[in-house]
Order: sequence, then C-alpha cells, then structure tokens
Amino acid sequence: MSDWRPRAAGSRVARARLLAELRGFFARRGVLEVETPILGRGTVLDPAMESWHAQAGDGAGGREGGWLQTSPEYPMKRLLADGSGDIYQIARVFRGGESGARHNPEFSLLEWYRLGFDDRTLADEVVTLLQEVAAADPAWHAPAPEPRVVAYPDLLDEALGVDALHDDAARLQAVAAQRGLTVHGELDRDAWLDALMSLCVVPGFPPGRITILHDYPENQAILARRSRERPGCAARFEVYWGDLELANGYFELTDPVEFRRRREQDRARRRARGQPEPAADPFLEGALEAGLPDCAGVALGVDRLLMRLLGEDDIRRVIDFPWGRA
Repeated sequence: MSDWRPRAAGSRVARARLLAELRGFFARRGVLEVETPILGRGTVLDPAMESWHAQAGDGAGGREGGWLQTSPEYPMKRLLADGSGDIYQIARVFRGGESGARHNPEFSLLEWYRLGFDDRTLADEVVTLLQEVAAADPAWHAPAPEPRVVAYPDLLDEALGVDALHDDAARLQAVAAQRGLTVHGELDRDAWLDALMSLCVVPGFPPGRITILHDYPENQAILARRSRERPGCAARFEVYWGDLELANGYFELTDPVEFRRRREQDRARRRARGQPEPAADPFLEGALEAGLPDCAGVALGVDRLLMRLLGEDDIRRVIDFPWGRA
C-alpha cells in the first residue's frame, strides 16, 4: 500500500501563522484582498514559463479547455483598470516543468499592486514585509536588517566581467565555458544571461542577506516599463533571501502599443526555441487600452518564504501534498 500520509506536519502551524501575518500586513495598510480565476481563457507567452492546459467535456460531446494560471497578474490588472485601488491576493498557481527542491508545479503565490508606487518603492515594501513577518515569531529565522541593492548589469559586470546590455550570445557562452558551466542545447542571448546569473552569480549570495536586483535588460521584462535611470533596461526588480529568489516585481507597463510589441517578441522567441505556443490572454490588452493606473506590482512565493523562515532547504518539507503525492 502506498504511503498516504501528508508530508509537512512540522510546518502546518507555521504556514497558518504566516498566512495570517501576511493578511495582517495588508490590512494595516488598507490593501484590499481579492480573488481571481485559477483557470483562464489564455495565459502568458513568457518563454521562461510553461503553462498547463486543462480540458473537460462540455456536456455535448465536445471538449472545452482553459489554461491554469501561472500567476493572477492579468486578471488583477483588469481589476486595477476597473478602479479597484490597491489590491493583493494569495493564489494557487501552476507552472509546468518546475519540480524539485525549490520548485513545485502547484504553489502559493502572494501578489500585490500599489498605486502611485514605482519599482524602487515597492521593493522597499517587500523588504519591510519580510522583516515584519520574520519578527512575528521568535522561532523564525530573520534576514539581516540591511539589504544589498544592486543593478543587474552592474552585478554581472562585477562578478563575471559581462556586459549584460551589449555582449552577444557567443561572448556569453564563452564566459559560461570559462566558469565551467555546461548547458545542453542552443541558448539565445537572454537565456545565456539567465543561466549566468542563476548558476554563476546568485549561488554566491550570502545566506542571511536580502539582495534586491533592479534594472533588468528590457527583453527580460515584458510587462515592466522602461527604466528612467538606465537606457536599455526595464523597471523590474527581484528580491533574494540568500540564494533563493522570493519575489519578482515591476513598475508596470501601461502602454498597450508597447505591450503588443513585446507580446509578439515573446511569441517569436518561443517559436525560435521550439517551445509550445499557448493561447494568449484575450482581455489584458483591452484593460490597458481602457487605462491601467500608474502602479507597481510584485509576486512573492509563499512556500519559499516559509522555507526561509523555518530554515528548510527543500520545498517539499513545507508542502503537505507536493507533486507526486498530490
């Protein structure tokens, strides 16, 4: 008989406490909790994410399907365009091809949007949230009080001598080879940048420190507006606790023309890489045309945050029903 038991008995109370602390954080700031669909008519085209398709009978002998959402971003932006004001959500989301010590195909994502914030202001709020939540229980690990804030191009230059905005794929591949990095298959320029950052630079982040990376190359931020400080970059940031990525945020793109251009760019990149092309979301473009207010948004992995708070190094120790036992 198979082992039916859930896996994460030791973290259940901590998870419930964490969810309560997160909701309290936003309640104190007057941010509204919302809900959006898990199943949608379309999904993201970002080559870095793979969406799952769900199908069921329609009752008349046909088949009807939809896409399990990789994040609640698109419907939440429709709420913002409809005048919702500041909002947040703790959602169940799905990403294909992601399973292991730090990935589960189904996971909990905290996403929020703040009107009048830019990427730097919202990154500061992420750090405040991490510090307040960690202080809520003396048994939890807490990050070092002062984060390191560094631009993506500056960090790659400092660590690897790479020009993130101008070096071509051949140059990036050569740097990877010098570092002993072996990657199977052909990678384009953006994929090499991802590989160098995630496999050569991020593993060296000190365990207890929060690191904020900002000013990502524009091609790596489909829904972020262009950086005001750095040509060729977008107003995107990521937050790491040690070498574990916790959050990804944008000063949100509001221009529908630019959104269409970037969406087609991502579609072309998928085709060039031989990746499947899911149905595009049919509604976000209309919301942008109606008018998305100036805002910044961020998504934070709840399970990963729980890992850090409890000092765990495997996501399966904080999820009762990880993939394979779900």
